[in-house]
Amino acid sequence: MSRRRRARGPAALAGAALLAGCASFSPDGGFEPVQQAAQQHLGAQARWARNAEERQQLEQRVAELLAQPLAMDDAVQLALLNNRGLQAAYAELGIAEADVVQAGLPPNPGFSFARFSSGGEVEIERWVAYNLAALLTMPLRLEIEQRRFAQAQAAAANQVLTLAADTRKAWVQAVAAEEMLRYHRQVMQAAEASAELARRMAQVGNFNKLQQAREQAFYADAALGLARAQQAQRASRERLARLLGLWSVQMDFRLPERLPDLPTAPRELPDIERLAVEQRLDLREARLRVEQTARNLGLTQATRFISVLEIGGKYATFNNGPRETGWEIALQVPLFDWGTARVAKAETVYMQAVDRAAESAINARSEVREAYGAYRSAWDIARHQRDEIVPLRRRIAEENLLRYNGMLIGVFELLADTRAQIASVNAAIDALREFWMAQADLDMALVGRPHLPPPPAAAVATAAEPAGAGH
Repeated sequence: MSRRRRARGPAALAGAALLAGCASFSPDGGFEPVQQAAQQHLGAQARWARNAEERQQLEQRVAELLAQPLAMDDAVQLALLNNRGLQAAYAELGIAEADVVQAGLPPNPGFSFARFSSGGEVEIERWVAYNLAALLTMPLRLEIEQRRFAQAQAAAANQVLTLAADTRKAWVQAVAAEEMLRYHRQVMQAAEASAELARRMAQVGNFNKLQQAREQAFYADAALGLARAQQAQRASRERLARLLGLWSVQMDFRLPERLPDLPTAPRELPDIERLAVEQRLDLREARLRVEQTARNLGLTQATRFISVLEIGGKYATFNNGPRETGWEIALQVPLFDWGTARVAKAETVYMQAVDRAAESAINARSEVREAYGAYRSAWDIARHQRDEIVPLRRRIAEENLLRYNGMLIGVFELLADTRAQIASVNAAIDALREFWMAQADLDMALVGRPHLPPPPAAAVATAAEPAGAGH
């Protein structure tokens, strides 16, 4: 029976055994880098439920989080624990680690047995063959699979951060929709009162048809706005529930009544591009892909001439003759295929990976600049709404209330100012919502690829169109 051998004898055999010993399954399935990324960038805990007991522990933690109104950070933590799509993505780590272990195992020897008989003479042959080429290239294959494993870890960490950013934005949308719905209901109450008063005054002849139609039109617009606010509230809540992995009785989760206050000052990030290049996981993944492709190219060049190399032993016996022993080497002769095409393909794939990595770096710098610009603009707009427009509308309403009490203006003028004040509060809520969403995009742009909104010009044009139509 033949032993596992390399060209350098026992020392090489010991090296192969060492490689096989190193390629073993880790206790956590390679999940530690993902946990570290979640803790470092999110201050949250990422857990991978690989059995029923761990799944039960996660469900208990989910129940604890759902027992109270979900703050933004609690929603992120809930998503990291309960999103089943993220749990399914973690399985890629197990698949990649299995490939690493498989690459670290020396190839199995082959054995064949043959028996021939002719004219009373019996011949028995026994063959033991070993794929020597696979053994010689095992270190390269193991290193390649280890790089793929590292790439899978980076991809899993990036999915964690992406889910966290999406959850933050969905939470902001849901809380803002709840808050704006309450104000739309107030507008609806004012519109109902105004329309009813206009109807009664028209019945007694104190209101002309034009004035009544204007109040009725405002009532119709208020009803339409309330219906849209209700739909936005339902849709945003459902989107958040999907990201949190909630269903059935869990759909009764509670949210805070209002968004967090605007920070007293925006963040100053003068070296934001450097931070993004150093921290972004998608750039790290692109670098790993380039290194992996380079290693693949080295493997292709090493095996361009010897793609199949086997060494084996032969042991034959005869019923009426001496036994025979010997050895054999099988080698494909590169008569037609010299490996030129495979090497050229590997080199082209490598250059493609280099160009894509460079593109990712360029895009990362641009994305983080755009995200920071949107963040600063959103903070300025939200502060202006909070400190200038809302107080001004409040003062106008207070002054008009005094004028109404002095019988200087009528009830319809007072209701109109009330509607304007409510509209300014809605605009302030919308500005605060845009700020928190911009901050979520900025946080994501520093560690991964963000989903940035359309350019502001398109958003302004879309928002302005219904306002003009209402007049």
